[in-house]
Amino acid sequence: MELDPRNITNNYRERVQRLAMFDPLFRLENKKTTDRSNRPIDYFSLGLLTLLFFFENMLLRNHKAGVKELAEFFQVINQGELNLDGAGYEKLARDIIDVFRPPGGKRNARTFYDWHTRQEETIYYSILKADRSDSKSNTQYYTLDEQGLELIFATREYFSEFQVSINQLLLRKQLERGQFWGALRQIDEMRVAVETLEERITRIRHEIQRNIVSEQTYQRYRDTIEEIHLRLSREDQEFEELQTFVRETRDRLSYERINQKDQQAYELIVKIDAELGEVHHQHGQLLRESIELKTTALQAAQESLYYAGIDSFNFQKEITEQLLGAPLPLTAARTLVEPFLFMEQSRQWSPLTVFSRQRVERRKENEGQEEFLQALDEEAQAQEREVLRRNYRGFMELILEVMGDREDISLQEVIQYCTDNRQDRLLQHRSFYDFWILLHQRSPILLSWDNEGTEENILGEVMKILPANVHSLTVVEQEGILQVNGRYSIRNMRLSMEVEGDVL
Repeated sequence: MELDPRNITNNYRERVQRLAMFDPLFRLENKKTTDRSNRPIDYFSLGLLTLLFFFENMLLRNHKAGVKELAEFFQVINQGELNLDGAGYEKLARDIIDVFRPPGGKRNARTFYDWHTRQEETIYYSILKADRSDSKSNTQYYTLDEQGLELIFATREYFSEFQVSINQLLLRKQLERGQFWGALRQIDEMRVAVETLEERITRIRHEIQRNIVSEQTYQRYRDTIEEIHLRLSREDQEFEELQTFVRETRDRLSYERINQKDQQAYELIVKIDAELGEVHHQHGQLLRESIELKTTALQAAQESLYYAGIDSFNFQKEITEQLLGAPLPLTAARTLVEPFLFMEQSRQWSPLTVFSRQRVERRKENEGQEEFLQALDEEAQAQEREVLRRNYRGFMELILEVMGDREDISLQEVIQYCTDNRQDRLLQHRSFYDFWILLHQRSPILLSWDNEGTEENILGEVMKILPANVHSLTVVEQEGILQVNGRYSIRNMRLSMEVEGDVL
């Protein structure tokens, strides 16, 4: 078998682009600067620490990371390695950020000779990008751009396209070993990977609208979208299995709460269930968006490509002038206009068709296909209802835990308990407030009547965990609006239970 040079130089541009992402680190390595003790400053390692610093802030959802915060991080991590004052650390942080994000609005670039296309090309990449800013203090904050995340992921020997799949594998291993704190961090990393994938799909959507000018470009985008859709489908199946595993673990731990350690493990698995459900929902939105890209966006691009060809075709010049400007033979004229004529049509019917085989199976296939699509929609709705039932069960378990042996409880007490016991992540979820509103709307809830068909009832899981002697639940409004956080506020409510022959 002969060696084909085209196979070697194929995708040469993409390979150079991945190598170019490391250029800022090597430019930092070439800096020759010393501290106040004349010791050389290792800019290369500090540059890598800078990338990890901004990546950690993305995981913690901290959008206020700038020069001052990076300088404070250097001071904390220094521990006698460098002899610098506060101004020196700020200058060090500014120099490193300027290398990753050049001032003046210019992007990092690299010019190279492409051995596949045989021409000189320039690629651009961005490691850091501007995030938020504070106009009062004239402070700019930064976050990692797409290539910056790829550079971070490259240091762990895997590509960003498979980040979600790898996080799913690591999450399953941590859950199997009972490492619940590590599992929560793994879910945070998974969320960042999903958000990065969301930005990539949005960029592809814009590129489809702008860049499809030929059939080859259309084929390339179609293959890319097909690959993304297949990977999202596999990841969605893995999410379903992970949520089933987490639910089974949570149910098992709910019966094994013997000491304080078991209680902490149960509280962590409840957080994991809620966080994983949020990431799964966000990932499901991407799956539906990829389906939309396959159907509507690509179809619209193909139609625009077709009409662009029609607009560029000049009928007057290509046909009329050719036909009337020069005397053409009749056969040549017919050949010229033949592509624009209708094909010959002839309607005929033979009595023998009565005895031919009837194709009735096509109608059955279509009917079955319609029923199958309808079943898929019903299955998706059933899955969403099941997620809500599980979330409401977790909220009720928390309420019963806070109530203890008391007779009733207010929503303000539940929120205060979550804040004091580091469970304030539950207060970030919309379903927590929907749960209280639903209880208030259905109040009073008679368990003797509502227990019928609990599998279909949205509050079925809640009713199962209530004490056996509880007859009904009542939720009434109280004075005052609770400003829980910057996103949610809700009127205070009081939940009380009624038992047989007594009102708690």
